[in-house]
Amino acid sequence: MFDRVIVANRGAVAARVLRALNAMRIHSIAVYSEADAGAPYLELASETHAIGPAPAHESYLNQETLLGVFRRSRADAMHPGYGFLSENSAFATRVESSGTRFIGPAPRWIEAMGHKTRARDLAIEYGMPVGSGSGILPADKDIVAAEARRIGFPVLIKPAAGGGGIGMLPAYDESQLAEAVERARSMAQRGFANAEVYLEKLLERPRHIEFQVLGDRFGAVRHLFERDCSVQRRHQKMIEEAPAPLIARQQIEGLADSVATILQKMGYDNIGTVEMLMGADGSFSFLEMNTRLQVEHGVTEEVTGVDLVQAQIRSAAGERLEAILPDRIELKGHAIQARVYAEDPKRFFPSPGRLKVYRPPVDPSVRIETGYVEGRDVTPHYDPLLAKVIVHANTREAAIARLCDALEAFAIEGVKNNIPALLTILRSTPFREGQVHTGIVAEVMS
Repeated sequence: MFDRVIVANRGAVAARVLRALNAMRIHSIAVYSEADAGAPYLELASETHAIGPAPAHESYLNQETLLGVFRRSRADAMHPGYGFLSENSAFATRVESSGTRFIGPAPRWIEAMGHKTRARDLAIEYGMPVGSGSGILPADKDIVAAEARRIGFPVLIKPAAGGGGIGMLPAYDESQLAEAVERARSMAQRGFANAEVYLEKLLERPRHIEFQVLGDRFGAVRHLFERDCSVQRRHQKMIEEAPAPLIARQQIEGLADSVATILQKMGYDNIGTVEMLMGADGSFSFLEMNTRLQVEHGVTEEVTGVDLVQAQIRSAAGERLEAILPDRIELKGHAIQARVYAEDPKRFFPSPGRLKVYRPPVDPSVRIETGYVEGRDVTPHYDPLLAKVIVHANTREAAIARLCDALEAFAIEGVKNNIPALLTILRSTPFREGQVHTGIVAEVMS
């Protein structure tokens, strides 16, 4: 097992990983930018290191600075959390080359799955269900139009190196295509320093279902069931739950088994999530694979009883999956997570400022993941996620009620927040009936 682990992240995920390291009695090392100096989660660390100014490219994305901290702190492993450099294969390679273990899959998997069209090709090669799409689009507009006609309108233009819903634009007919492609290329270049885009068939009102997997370095892979992440705004998740409502368990668990089998054949070796879209006809198609811990991992932890962060660390340390996971993993009850953001609850624009009042609900049946306390500033430099509110109950109905009560009890002043929107969605008839899809936010908020 590792002796000294550095957490190359901030906020709620840094707090979560630090707690796991402390539970495992591993010396924990936290880093922080000038904006995060004095953050409450830093008190959980065995030692801390400043890494520069507030802008992410000068701190949490500064590879040279982080590698310098690795050397000074004598860390033997690094946990990247999610976001920032967690899916940067070049950084993972540099970490491994420095003699520090990158807690995640081998860099080759981050590279393979980080490029969306190559990931699609790999999924096709190994027999995953994949929807209609294209390769990287050329400059020739006639060829692009021909590809779109082959796939069938409407289509979605997506950055090949992208994530987080950034740069994804629809085209409902050929008259919209050329302009949408150019806009998507421009957004992809700004967001990811890579202007490559491709086409996928745009599904109307699909569900977003993802499968949690864990592998080891000895060729074993298992799944820990699914999460439904259909409730989204601007292609970014707001509410996640497990198990997925209104899908036959035989169907969803059969697909989960298939995903785990395919990844085992590939040789996948750590934590990961395979994301799929479910069409109105009940068919599934591969969307992408995230080669890291997910923001919504706590939902799976609540229904399986497995600590995914500790499992990820143990796998990276070279333990076998049979020693990490129980022989049989069973779903117990229902869990739902709501992401509380500092943002306008109608237009969903960020709302930075000082948390004059910040009082999460105090209830042993409610799990709060946060990196903030009252009086801290929400800066414009980072994602405005304030907290993840996670509940578990015997039934979905009871979980919804518990989550609504928790959100009602969450007091925030000084910044706008999306709790009113979350409550509107949770209390809506479609959500309560399990009729979720990626367009539900626009429908119930209109």
